[in-house]
Amino acid sequence: MSEKAVAIVVGGGSGMGADAARKLAVDGWRVAVMSSSGKGEALGRELGGLGRTGSNRSVADLTALVEQTMAAWGRIDAVVNSAGHAARGPVLEIEDADWFAGMEIYLLNVVRMARLVSPIMAAQGGGSIVNISTFATFEPDAAFPLSGVFRSGLAAFTKLFVDEHAATNVRMNNVLPGFIDSFDESAEIVARIPAGRYGTVGEVSDLIAFLAGPRSGYITGQNIRIDGGITRSV
Repeated sequence: MSEKAVAIVVGGGSGMGADAARKLAVDGWRVAVMSSSGKGEALGRELGGLGRTGSNRSVADLTALVEQTMAAWGRIDAVVNSAGHAARGPVLEIEDADWFAGMEIYLLNVVRMARLVSPIMAAQGGGSIVNISTFATFEPDAAFPLSGVFRSGLAAFTKLFVDEHAATNVRMNNVLPGFIDSFDESAEIVARIPAGRYGTVGEVSDLIAFLAGPRSGYITGQNIRIDGGITRSV
């Protein structure tokens, strides 16, 4: 990259989002990081970029992050959308308010950010949106009810987005991690994974960085599993 590319990482305070921000910075990107905890703000500054505290459920916070990034660097080449965790439990015991929250956390977070950055990316010749999704997108898992339901919706939204925006070189792809070492390891879960281990946040970050940059320029609208073989569907 002759001119430093710019990436926004939403939900980058810890785990896979934070590691993706670090990986992009190491690769020479300028990074703007936001999380609700304050850790994203600190990380962005640590990486020599921007940091902001805010929620991926807030249009005002997302708008302010985009405006701050544009004011600093005048371009946005990639967005990485990560998210925290919504309520869990038996599906009929999850309250309506939690379903609505899950929709905002796992689906509308991407829709809202795409509205903000797609015109910017199209005007500058292209860009990439990478969403950290879940292996449960196509094989629902009772342990992740809201995530699985709304990220199935995210997969459908991604296809519709690509239909409208691929011609302007604005891409969108979803990364579908299995069990990753940012979470506590369980022997019972390891036994379900053909690879026999949890994945690492570094492995996920490598995939995100590839999808964010120009080497993946012909990859768009895809849901790419990085799950050690735990999903079975063809």
